[in-house]
Amino acid sequence: MSDKAQVKAIVGGYVVPVDGEPIDGGTVLIENGKIVAVGTDADVDVPDDAELIDAAGSWVLPGFIDAHAHLGVHEDGEGWSGNDTNEMTDPNGARFRAIDGIDPYEPGFDDALAGGVTSVVIKPGSGNPIGGQTIGVKTWGRTVLDMIFAEGVSVKSALGENPKRVYGEKKQTPSTRLGVASTIRDAFTAARNYAAQRDHAAGEGKPFDVDLTKETLAKVLDGELYWDQHVHRADDMVTAIRLADEFGYKLVINHGTEGHLIADLLAERDVPVILGPLFTTKSKVELRNRTLRAPGILARAGVRIAITTDHPVVPINFLVYQAALSVKDGLDPETALKALTVNPAAMLGLDDQVGALKPGLDADVAIWSGDPLDVMNRAMRVFVRGREVYHFDEETGVGVTEERRYREG
Repeated sequence: MSDKAQVKAIVGGYVVPVDGEPIDGGTVLIENGKIVAVGTDADVDVPDDAELIDAAGSWVLPGFIDAHAHLGVHEDGEGWSGNDTNEMTDPNGARFRAIDGIDPYEPGFDDALAGGVTSVVIKPGSGNPIGGQTIGVKTWGRTVLDMIFAEGVSVKSALGENPKRVYGEKKQTPSTRLGVASTIRDAFTAARNYAAQRDHAAGEGKPFDVDLTKETLAKVLDGELYWDQHVHRADDMVTAIRLADEFGYKLVINHGTEGHLIADLLAERDVPVILGPLFTTKSKVELRNRTLRAPGILARAGVRIAITTDHPVVPINFLVYQAALSVKDGLDPETALKALTVNPAAMLGLDDQVGALKPGLDADVAIWSGDPLDVMNRAMRVFVRGREVYHFDEETGVGVTEERRYREG
């Protein structure tokens, strides 16, 4: 029987399901890569043939989610040869797909596991008004095909400083905020017209030439894909809201640096925010109002928040530390854990697979030495789809990831 198919029971730990109350002396039962039961040690019926994993004295949590990362498409330590984040030759790159640039052997995936991060939504970059299609992957697998858990998640878009700088330097549209918004508006108008023509042709039984760029944006218009909007300034967020109103797509704010300045509006409009990265310098004008107080302000206003590293901007294993320092600056600890688990899962439609310790979800589980919001604690054992893929070797003081490469013999 493969490791994934074995029955496992993580017993005796302080279980934090995140979507429910913590259980002191709890059990998480895993079978065929899924969670099948969560409860007290006394309440969960553990089969006789289950592998028992003793978590006494430890915290047991769902694997964390980074909902905005460039893991695998912007490789650590590779320079230009490992950076496939931005295809900045076309302002409308809706047809570009992050999956085509992911290298599962880049060291960032091992770092993710060390930080208890088991799922990421990998996104193209922010140089284009429309950057391309994102994908949800696990942080362990031998090929990207093993790692996929959500192939169609969203389309990445950017407003503000990045695209206007990139194309301004090329002396072409869009070189202003006006041009960036116009590029997005023109693209959606063309996609809407395309979808009408496509559907009419189908109704008439006539052939129709598929346009992958317009087809992708038609899926956004139909609500099949979310619209991940890179945006820092508050005025650009208002532009993002206006464009979403105009075309009716599902908007998710990414970065949201000045979101706390319009927290009431974001809450009123029920616009979720993937906030961060929070550990960088204020390296450009759009970041001048960045603050670790922002997560708490947004959450208290009623905005659903997630926290991101934007890896490799901030190392992905520092995801939980950003949450911890946000708690120091006013974020409720319970909300901080939700910002790493159930919130990113819900805002991108992934909560039927990941984000909590709950029957039916993937068995992505991290056993921590204690409260993960205490920076002195660490992930000791990490499971992806029920398979133990990482452990911290206390004798050597080194984290060990299960081998990804094929070894003969």
